[in-house]
Amino acid sequence: MVERRTLLQAAVAAGVLPYLSAFGATGATGSDPILRAIPSSGERLPVIGMGTMHTFDVEGDEPTFVRLAEVLQAFFDNGGALVDSSPMYGKAEQVFGDVLQRTTRKDALFTATKVWADGKQQGIDEMYRSMGRMRVTSIDLMQIHNLRDWRTHIETLREWKEQGKIRYIGVTTSHGRRHDELVEAMQETDFDFVQFTYNIVDREAENRLLPMARDRGAATLINLPFGRATLFDKVRGKQLPEWASEFDCASWAQFFLKFCLGDPAVTCVIPATSKPHHMVDNMGAGFGRLPDADMRQRMIRHLESL
Repeated sequence: MVERRTLLQAAVAAGVLPYLSAFGATGATGSDPILRAIPSSGERLPVIGMGTMHTFDVEGDEPTFVRLAEVLQAFFDNGGALVDSSPMYGKAEQVFGDVLQRTTRKDALFTATKVWADGKQQGIDEMYRSMGRMRVTSIDLMQIHNLRDWRTHIETLREWKEQGKIRYIGVTTSHGRRHDELVEAMQETDFDFVQFTYNIVDREAENRLLPMARDRGAATLINLPFGRATLFDKVRGKQLPEWASEFDCASWAQFFLKFCLGDPAVTCVIPATSKPHHMVDNMGAGFGRLPDADMRQRMIRHLESL
């Protein structure tokens, strides 16, 4: 969106991006990315990951490959690791696997995808296809997409984890109406990761999902942190408040991402973008200070006042 790029360019020109440089150069200047631990293992992940829904579900012509390779390279160059996909996302896994071959520093990659099928064998077949499409021999995190046939797939995932085909087991939802089912699954099963929607406007996850994940020792992946871009619509033409600099925030994208990260129960936020300069901007949220509880309330009040 034009306003987002304009704000980012203005911030660069004004010299107020302490952790980013303009459009494609590394943003991790003079600082290390924020890392948070996966409770079940202690392994630490950068707090900004990358989603692939829509953005990587595209026809794989050469100009598209070049642009998406720039996006993925900017992600790695700015300390990124976790990339989340799904066979539900059309061509996204295949395009990601093709683009991955065009990048360097991909040794940092933490692969996360999903099983989205009914039945044990269908799930197994699909997971093997995902590995082939993503051009990897194992998956770091395999998640049961939108809880689909989860009691069947959880047994397979446990077997695969023991065999070393996957390292972590997770479950996801992006629909508020499925929160009750997700809570039930978390009560029955110890997942390494749970993924759900959370952002500065949609804060329902604060009521049960985030506290429960914390109490049960599950890492959390946050999807739709921009509310399918509706948050950018809300701030279109609006100036970022000056006090955002108090938590090293230089753009609206960072404002929204750092809000999520201000909750210590959030492990990693996975925004999606198909534009390299937006990726650099997003990654800036994973550096510097984060808002505390009082500041997060101020952020909510400010957004509601716009």
